[in-house]
Amino acid sequence: MNRRKFLSAVAVSSATFVIPGCFTQKSGQKPNLIFILADDLGYEDLSCFNSKMINTPHIDQLAASGMKFTHFYSASAVCSPTRASCLTGRYPLRFSITRHFTDHEEHLPRGTVTLPKMLQQAGYRTAHIGKWHLGGLNKKHCENREASIPGPNQHGFDEYVCMYEDPAIRAPLLQARRLYREGAKYLVSNDKALPPIQQHWTEYKVERSRQFIVEAVQAKQPFFLNLWFDAPHTPYEPAPEPYLNPYKKRAKGDDLWYRSMVAQMDNGIGKIISKLKQLKIEQNTFIIFTSDNGPSHQGCPGPWTGGKADLHEGGIRVPMIAGWPGTIKSESVTTDVAHTNDLLPTFVAAAGLTLPPDLEIDGINLFPALSGKGKIPAERTLFWQLDLYEWYPQPGPKPKPFATEIARQGKWKLLAANGTPLALFNMEEDPYERRNLIEVWPERAHELTQSLNQWLNEPRQKWENQTE
Repeated sequence: MNRRKFLSAVAVSSATFVIPGCFTQKSGQKPNLIFILADDLGYEDLSCFNSKMINTPHIDQLAASGMKFTHFYSASAVCSPTRASCLTGRYPLRFSITRHFTDHEEHLPRGTVTLPKMLQQAGYRTAHIGKWHLGGLNKKHCENREASIPGPNQHGFDEYVCMYEDPAIRAPLLQARRLYREGAKYLVSNDKALPPIQQHWTEYKVERSRQFIVEAVQAKQPFFLNLWFDAPHTPYEPAPEPYLNPYKKRAKGDDLWYRSMVAQMDNGIGKIISKLKQLKIEQNTFIIFTSDNGPSHQGCPGPWTGGKADLHEGGIRVPMIAGWPGTIKSESVTTDVAHTNDLLPTFVAAAGLTLPPDLEIDGINLFPALSGKGKIPAERTLFWQLDLYEWYPQPGPKPKPFATEIARQGKWKLLAANGTPLALFNMEEDPYERRNLIEVWPERAHELTQSLNQWLNEPRQKWENQTE
């Protein structure tokens, strides 16, 4: 993509965000949309993805009522880049987001075309609830938004409820392992501080999500709920009963607490689906559930090599489930390769909208696969970039080679560092990345390296230039 097209894409006005599409519900109503994101959830941390350690009946039921993606990838092995990908349909590198944010001045650039902005313009009521980690939630930013960096409201959410993402607040809670049990005492909503709430942060997220759904239905508005859990990210804390008791005979310490946190999140998702059923809107609601990256300390990457902060499969291959009763065939599974960049065009298609022809994104619409009427193109080339992390939160040493980029096309996966090829894997024959074929297939490695370096050299929008 040339520089002119890139700049026109990021500068497109709100009036041209969406064009009516051809997707229409039988009821004539716009479908409701829910995106649920877990934090540091491993590929094999759900019983519907073969976990023998944790029981997740509500997420399992969502999977049984829809489609499981067994080859789904987050845009990064750490959180902020993936979150940018989810909301923009673009590679995080397009915005110079190359690692996780530190809650200081980093941010998703002002004026970025986002999924909630598109849906807002199409008449959707939009809400973000939970972890944000895309900048702008320090107290100083919320108190003087016009002279500060953008937050959830500025990126298209009519309303939001988050913890203050301020090091002065978060760091002590993280260190004391009180983030979940006391986090609701430090909430901000629409740039205004909320009074301290004496409730578990995970439970409050679910309660507020259910309230938002009811409010939107009462107002007769289609809604987009963006629910981003902190769980099961560290600090590991004991979730309240009844989530601990089932695992007390099998686990202790962080292992016990981790399981309880996943179980609590699962129960919360069950409560949200129950509310949809109660309101009789389940069949008009499209839900996607996934994780922002692979697992940290206690999470399970399954059979894959690596974990969080690493570009082997365990760091980026995550569970993904899409549910829409009556539209997506129940108990369906796809092995097609998909990516968090694909979420924006998929939600836009589900809403019955089409993207403006001059808006360039990196993702594709997954609905042909979700509806059973097509497949995801197997030979498209996908890219990843992540600054090198010395820190590695999985047991044992960080797997080699230490890569900062990936180019993936079909069965071939190239690991590279600063554009220099390091390893080539045939993911069909060697999904565990054990046999480096770079010397066996030098021409294939060369082709992928050329594609990678072309991508690395494409124009970027720099968030640093927008801090006011």
